[in-house]
Amino acid sequence: MTLAVVALALAGIAVILAGFGLRTALRLRSGRTFGTDGEPVPPDLEALRDEVVRLRADAVETLRHLTVVRYDAFGDMGGHLSWSLALLDDGGNGVVLTSIHGRSDARTYAKNVTGWSCDAQLSPEEAEAIGYARDNR
Repeated sequence: MTLAVVALALAGIAVILAGFGLRTALRLRSGRTFGTDGEPVPPDLEALRDEVVRLRADAVETLRHLTVVRYDAFGDMGGHLSWSLALLDDGGNGVVLTSIHGRSDARTYAKNVTGWSCDAQLSPEEAEAIGYARDNR
């Protein structure tokens, strides 16, 4: 094979690759997405994909890890009327609510939780509720 034939073959390959590159650049410039078959993805499907991305981002910050621990706060009472409720997002941020029931009254407490821990002193039941919420992520 002569040098001229090799140069011509390489030039032909370069033209073909340039055509593919131009086609890809035009697709990217148009902002449209193309499927595996090379056909453009319909705009409504692109909108659905964008919505799924937004929903996933929102879900990270929702209080979706919920755990309730019921117990007897006082030895002379039964029925597990006291409870601690952890409401946390994926990062362990949220609140733990506690209701202590006695014979004549009930008291309710709320404590902020950040990064799966709390600045305030936690009762064993509150710590247990946070631990269960963390294990169930």
